[in-house]
Amino acid sequence: MSMIDRKNARLALLAALPLTLALGLSGCANTGGMPGMDHTSDSSSVSPAPVSAADQMFVTMMIPHHEQAIQMSDVILEKEGVDERVRTLAEEIKAAQGPEIERMNAWLTEWGVRADGHAGMDHGDGMMSAEDMANLEAANGADAARLFLEQMIVHHEGAVEMAQVAVENGEDPDVRALAQEVIDAQQIEIATMRDLLTQL
Repeated sequence: MSMIDRKNARLALLAALPLTLALGLSGCANTGGMPGMDHTSDSSSVSPAPVSAADQMFVTMMIPHHEQAIQMSDVILEKEGVDERVRTLAEEIKAAQGPEIERMNAWLTEWGVRADGHAGMDHGDGMMSAEDMANLEAANGADAARLFLEQMIVHHEGAVEMAQVAVENGEDPDVRALAQEVIDAQQIEIATMRDLLTQL
């Protein structure tokens, strides 16, 4: 899939998202209590606070998105002959997104939502295909550095678009704050990567 096709796919995702939130995820909200506890006869029991579909969607989609960014960074860091500035960027991506994954997984545990609810889906949100990842694995030196930057720009653009939807439609203040952090940080990294591409 070309980068233009990926952009079109992302736009289609954003256009369809309100309907997805209204229909597709309405049944995913946690309406029960904590696993293993019987609330059928105890009206005083406290259940986890409900979470909005928009918050759920952002977190369950962003976790595998971040995981792939870390995987891409690991690939480039294992290669020789890669520009040191690209290696530094890959390290920074790992350092930022690893803790964010931990935060989001903690939220899912608190909400009683499965962490892998959307893993493996084709979101049209900048996720690399198996072929994309194979191409990155096969590249070397400066070619690998350029491919990493090109792929990560697309990846980040998808994350920014998802985060913008969460900022606009989410309800949980912590989720919206993280989404804004993703927007701010990744827009800066996109600009850095575009600048690096002109120098390699």
